[in-house]
Amino acid sequence: MKLSEIKNILSTAENISFKLPNGELVQPHFHVTEVGKITKDFIDCGGKVRSETVINFQLWEEKDYDHRLHPEKLLSIIKLSEKMFEFENLDIEVEYQGKETIGKYDLAFDGSSFLLTSKLTACLAEDACGITQETPKVVISEAPEVNSCAPGSGCC
Repeated sequence: MKLSEIKNILSTAENISFKLPNGELVQPHFHVTEVGKITKDFIDCGGKVRSETVINFQLWEEKDYDHRLHPEKLLSIIKLSEKMFEFENLDIEVEYQGKETIGKYDLAFDGSSFLLTSKLTACLAEDACGITQETPKVVISEAPEVNSCAPGSGCC
C-alpha cells in the first residue's frame, strides 16, 4: 500500500484496526509509535548496488487499555512526518512486536481492516547466481493422455 492510499482511507474511516496474517486482530489499544522513512542501501549477491526506501510504521501494544488511536490522529501524525521528512508516495512497511521478535509486514486493506501481509525474501540476482526456475515434476501416471498409444491399438 502506498502512502497516498492510507491517507485516503484514514480521511473517511471511523476507526482503525490491523489484522495479522493469521487472521488475529492487533489489540485495539495499540499505538503507532513511529512513522518514518527507511532507506536501505545494499549490494546484492550478484554485485549490483541497490537502494530501497519505504515509509515505516511501528505498531506497539502495551497495557494502556484506555487509549485508542483514532483515524484523524494517525492522519495528523502522517502529515507531520511528511512535512518533516519530505515523504514521497512510497510503499508502507509495518513493524509489529510478535511473541519473539519484531516482524516486518507489507500493508493492504480489505475494506474494514488494515492487513499486515507477509513479506518474502528473494534472490535479486538469480541470473548472476546461476539460479534457474525449477521445472515442475510430472508423475507419468497422473499426466493427461495426449496422443497416447494403447497396447493393441495398432499405432505401434
